[in-house]
Amino acid sequence: MYIFHILRLCFRLLHSIMSDCGGDDDDVPQLSAAALAALQEFYSEKEAGHSALTHSYTVGAITEDWRMSQFWYSEETATRLAKEAIQQAGKQGRIACISAPSVYQKLKQLESENVEGSHCVSAVLLEFDRRFAAYGDEFIFYDYNNPLCLPEDVLPQSFDIVIADPPYLSEECLSKVALTVKYLTKSKILLCTGAIMEEHAGRLMDVKICSYLPKHNHNLANEFRCYVNYESGLL
Repeated sequence: MYIFHILRLCFRLLHSIMSDCGGDDDDVPQLSAAALAALQEFYSEKEAGHSALTHSYTVGAITEDWRMSQFWYSEETATRLAKEAIQQAGKQGRIACISAPSVYQKLKQLESENVEGSHCVSAVLLEFDRRFAAYGDEFIFYDYNNPLCLPEDVLPQSFDIVIADPPYLSEECLSKVALTVKYLTKSKILLCTGAIMEEHAGRLMDVKICSYLPKHNHNLANEFRCYVNYESGLL
């Protein structure tokens, strides 16, 4: 609804400006009080919307875009994966979420709720969707087609656990994401992808399928599973 409100304000502003343009050609154009008010309202709404997004880590605060193969986890699954990451990262641990914004959002939400252990870790989100840049310095633009094209300050083996959810169920996509995962992780990998990728996941990342069945807010046609390369108590 927010975008429609902004568009309505834009039309109001344009109408006011056009109404102001009927004077002498030699006059310096000036906005009427109505146009100025519409302009101020537009900037206020824009600032408020950005602020609300920046401070909201609710799963779904940024809507799914199926054109980018985005499917957010259910609350239960996002919570389970976030707690698993916190537990495995350990005190002062670092967590990287690759194409898994639901988990990143839940990590930040748990931190705000003072859940045990959540303040002892830090997390970053590597994501192609630039809407998540609203989360500031913890957002890193990531394109799996260029798996090692990362900022200079993102050092190799600098994360205690890497959670990856490749956007596409293909060997090509998984193999490229695997390069990023291996570059980033000190050792632990938590992969979330389709059950049909089990053989490729084992070969590319040396991970094994878990018994836990992750769920999404919208059911997927393909069976989804979690894979790890360590002993897990939650998955």
